[in-house]
Amino acid sequence: SVSGTPGQSVSISCAGTSSDIGKYNEVSWYQNRPGTTHKLMIYDVSSRPSGIPACFSGSKTGNTASLTISGLQVEDEADYYCCSYAGNYNYHGGPS
Repeated sequence: SVSGTPGQSVSISCAGTSSDIGKYNEVSWYQNRPGTTHKLMIYDVSSRPSGIPACFSGSKTGNTASLTISGLQVEDEADYYCCSYAGNYNYHGGPS
């Protein structure tokens, strides 16, 4: 789970393989807070859906994807899951 001091920047990583994260630029990040459904925060490695603030950003280096929250807010404290396309199945990492 992600927690910290409000205002700080936090990064979490998701380690995959050369068959999933390393091969495809189709990594998504989901937020899950208690009592809510999963919320899509990032898709296609670094794209944000409408309504997701710019303080959320995604990146990928090799077989590892990362999610960064710049300027952490109390409401951002949650579990985050990564999901990568892998040809014919999904690789799910988390919670982080």
